[in-house]
Amino acid sequence: MLKMRDLHEVPVLFELMTHPDVFPYVRHKAETTDEFYFLTRKTIEAEANGELISRTILDEYLQPIGTINLFDIENKHGFLATWIGQPYFGKGYNRPAKDQFFNELFFLHDIEGIFMKVRKTNTRSLKAVLKLPYVSLGNEFYPEVYQEINTNGDIYDLFVITKEQYTSYQQFTKDQVVTTDEEVS
Repeated sequence: MLKMRDLHEVPVLFELMTHPDVFPYVRHKAETTDEFYFLTRKTIEAEANGELISRTILDEYLQPIGTINLFDIENKHGFLATWIGQPYFGKGYNRPAKDQFFNELFFLHDIEGIFMKVRKTNTRSLKAVLKLPYVSLGNEFYPEVYQEINTNGDIYDLFVITKEQYTSYQQFTKDQVVTTDEEVS
């Protein structure tokens, strides 16, 4: 489940973010709780200005466990950044959070494409991205974006999810459920 970002969640998220298995992969790092309050306030303001979209990921008890964000929005495209606290790794929170966020982005905010830059050495993130059936490798389809994210060497792979891919996949899975239900009847 997702919710709008707010300052009340800062202490819990800061504690989760600073874990050594999480911190290196967080886009906006903070060394102190005060700094994280400042970054969160700036994030909330930036969203109000239409510069980004940021949500807090919650567990089944409505406790904050991470964040999911769309940064650098330009021409109805933006870059996805997600992190989940280490105690919640492998517990099934990533995919539902992404699905809920993608629905919001594509159908409420009229986003056309979501880019993901993944460090080629980050096996955890690569595995998570490759589990998404509607994602494509964007290195060759978006060469200008690929070059932009790799100005300091061949560090990142670029992945993309288009509204068309996502919508087609959602329709396909809905049709599969209908077909299966009809076969059972």
